[in-house]
Amino acid sequence: MEVLGLFRNIETAAEGVNNLLGENIPEDTVTSLSSVPIPKGTVIKRDHSAWFQWVTLAGGVIGAAAGFLLAAGTAMLYPLYTGDKPIISMFPVGIITYEFAMLFAIIGTIAGMLFQMRLPCFSKKAYDPEITTGMIGISVICDTEQERDKISGILDRSGAVRIRTDEEVK
Repeated sequence: MEVLGLFRNIETAAEGVNNLLGENIPEDTVTSLSSVPIPKGTVIKRDHSAWFQWVTLAGGVIGAAAGFLLAAGTAMLYPLYTGDKPIISMFPVGIITYEFAMLFAIIGTIAGMLFQMRLPCFSKKAYDPEITTGMIGISVICDTEQERDKISGILDRSGAVRIRTDEEVK
């Protein structure tokens, strides 16, 4: 289950998050939604671990290895002897290695982006169109109806303009 509270400004949204954390709601279940960028740590204080750039780097390294193995392996399996020139030529192998590194880095970036954005989403999420007009949404994931009622009460006392659940969306 998911509960979404809408707040008019960042200050009341931050106060709502602090009230949730004060009532022992786990911080990793709380997410902020906004149509404009919010400075890091303004509403939710937790620091996200930076793993996205490592996915891109891993994709690039794997792609470079695959490109090198393809170009150099093909030259070794099907050698063309041309005088005293080397079988594995530096420039063609380098170009293929570079192109594969870029291809895999781009694929890794797109896959990491989709994974970090939790796309595609096959379940309905609590959402309100007022978020696009400047309101701040605080979304909390809960397991039971008692938790949902508790979280709704905390958000209401914190100054939420509207409270929605994912069940209202269905």
